[in-house]
Amino acid sequence: MFPRDSAIALADTKLDYAPAVLDPAHIGDIEGALGTVRLTDHASRRSTRRRLLTFLAIMGPGLIVMVGDNDAGGVQTYTQAGQAYGYSLLWVLALLLPVLVISQEMVARLGAVTGVGHARLIRERFGRTWAAFAVFDLFILNFLTLLTEFVGVYFGFAYFGIPKLASVTAAGVALFVIAASGKFRWWERFMFALISASLVFIPAALMAHPRWTSIGYHSLVPGVAGGVSGQAILLIVALVGTTVAPWQLFFQQSNIIDKRISPRWLNYERLDTIVGGFLTTIAAGAMIVFGAALFHSHRFGSPALYTDSGWFNHAISATLGPVAGALAAVMLIVASLVGAAAVSLSSSYAFGDSFGSRNSLHRGLRSAPQFYAAYAAQIFLACLVVAVASNAFLGTATQYVQLLAGILLPSAVLFLLLLCNDPEVLGPWVNGTATNIVTSLIVGVLVVLSADLTIATLFPHIDGVALTEACFGVAAAATAPASALLLVAKHRKALPTFLDRVGASKVTGAARPEASREVRNTERAVWRMPELNQLRPPTPSLARRASLLVLRCYLIASLLVVGFRAFSPYLR
Repeated sequence: MFPRDSAIALADTKLDYAPAVLDPAHIGDIEGALGTVRLTDHASRRSTRRRLLTFLAIMGPGLIVMVGDNDAGGVQTYTQAGQAYGYSLLWVLALLLPVLVISQEMVARLGAVTGVGHARLIRERFGRTWAAFAVFDLFILNFLTLLTEFVGVYFGFAYFGIPKLASVTAAGVALFVIAASGKFRWWERFMFALISASLVFIPAALMAHPRWTSIGYHSLVPGVAGGVSGQAILLIVALVGTTVAPWQLFFQQSNIIDKRISPRWLNYERLDTIVGGFLTTIAAGAMIVFGAALFHSHRFGSPALYTDSGWFNHAISATLGPVAGALAAVMLIVASLVGAAAVSLSSSYAFGDSFGSRNSLHRGLRSAPQFYAAYAAQIFLACLVVAVASNAFLGTATQYVQLLAGILLPSAVLFLLLLCNDPEVLGPWVNGTATNIVTSLIVGVLVVLSADLTIATLFPHIDGVALTEACFGVAAAATAPASALLLVAKHRKALPTFLDRVGASKVTGAARPEASREVRNTERAVWRMPELNQLRPPTPSLARRASLLVLRCYLIASLLVVGFRAFSPYLR
């Protein structure tokens, strides 16, 4: 029934697609920076050349969101890991790659199938209270993250002697002018130019005289140089914390819609996400290798001497030469600009979803004034704060970005997982059993590590090893009975399958696996999410109620811990 000669054959079904929320800006061809796919193009991609050209046209959202993950905070974390522990933490990156790909694949599926932004889906399926919480916290976290990006711009340009005011102002103006052009393709070309410039990590890593045998060994074998310590565990947690951020979910889903990618091209977008994941992981590994030059030189004493990225640039210059220092500064500047562009755009997308305003890079200033006003306001305020604030304040803000991200990460991934299991939203595109098991395990580990980082940041004198063991112990003790209850409930009252919902004939256990696969492919080919006002309310399952209850308890506990830490000096 369907061609089986390609891993992306399903993307070539001959069906048009209309987003659930129609916007004239979304009715048109897919205009990528590297090519165009016509809306009327229904031809199958049987030749390698046609598949490659189509992929180049679709490529963008996945690559940008992945490279944007290696932002200013990521550069600082990776280089600090290399300086403190050499190559011995490279294995963490290998474990984080599937986390990146799996989480963002679910986002890509939501964007292509629903045609609705992440913020609006949360509002429609979880209510206005949860939506207000998710979006308000996103705005705060994104603004603090934006501060760290412009701090990175400042430190990068400061290496070349450029004043803070001039560097952050030029960066802010450039980001706004490119976005407000009203040409999605121009913005995407600008992002691709920055991504190309980020390949400076290759010569930077080579200048660090890498030891390839040691790199290969530590990429596969877990271990920590000097033994496991509380500091090492917290740095590993920080590495994990830079992997999945709430802004990534909002950005990629809306950017896929903005680029007009439909389920017909979903497998190309999945490949885009996978390529971006590999590039991001390789770049992060190169940054660790680059930072390891200071670990091997022992010129600057204890790893605790690491203060900020500006110090790192000059330390690399003193160790490997001024060219290497310049490469470190350029690497930081480019990473900061990519991160700033993606983070600020995710806030603008969420703003449009929340207030029902037009939010598309295909529109100019006149047709989407609120979208660009939100974009300009956050960039202006971030530039202003960085320009006038002291380095001590900026350092504190950078620290609390990780803290807030750690607190909000569980809610972001939980909403994502529940949406991807909502048959009214994704129908036959919902997660399979294997995907749910793997994703639930990933989510659980991320939640535990985020809680670990949050507690350690608030109470730095706690033993990191004991804290991590306690967090995982509590999680295991709480998960076992909850899993047992869910299994019992599922066996007592099985949820109806999607085929039952649409009135199709049920596929029995005696059916051939090939036939079942063909039925699923047929459903996917014809199914799109209906209009939002036509969706039935979410099924009140035990898993959904338990998840939201646990989330409420987690947020209340986090608020109490943060409040106690913030006001404890005044209680003495």
